[in-house]
Amino acid sequence: MFTGIIEELGTISSFTKISQGAKIGILAPSILSDAKIGDSIAVNGVCLTVVTKTNNSFSADLSDETLKLTSLKQLKLGSKVNLERPMQPQARFGGHIVQGHVDAIATFIGANQVGEGYDVKIAFQPSLGKYIVHKGSITVDGISLTVAALTENIFEMAIIPHTWKNTNLSTLKAGDEVNLEVDVIAKYVEKMLTPYVKSKSNISLDQLKELGY
Repeated sequence: MFTGIIEELGTISSFTKISQGAKIGILAPSILSDAKIGDSIAVNGVCLTVVTKTNNSFSADLSDETLKLTSLKQLKLGSKVNLERPMQPQARFGGHIVQGHVDAIATFIGANQVGEGYDVKIAFQPSLGKYIVHKGSITVDGISLTVAALTENIFEMAIIPHTWKNTNLSTLKAGDEVNLEVDVIAKYVEKMLTPYVKSKSNISLDQLKELGY
């Protein structure tokens, strides 16, 4: 499990297409001191497995499915990627629950500087709209962020200077793809309520109480 607090901005050092996927190498001098072969690292919000490592780099395999369903397919030599190790039990929970399982690819519209920070706009598939709420949490390329404004298919985020400087947001251009992971709690709530919605046109307060709300 991850929290969406980026630990390092890594650099793609190799990207090799193979018959059923790809292999990538990532320079990451700051986060590998305690990493082992088989460990998980979130790369732009995608949970990947360390298959080889040195003191300052690691490699991971990408399946066809990963290439198809995430923005990792657009990586190239020199691309900057957001990196996060799994959360430790004793660590502070700085972001929100992030699984490293991408729900959809979205499109970076652009960023406008506001004071020292930036307003960033992302276009998403309308089918995801039910999981995205104003002031709620969302993961963009592995970064835990807060929705500041929302329409049917666009949400905005207010990015502080630290986040802008220490993540890949500052490297994105209009039209670039980004990985979205919605708040998993919303999906669990939907699954729990679906039987009640199907069986009755209205959900009563008592039914919600039975579900623990």
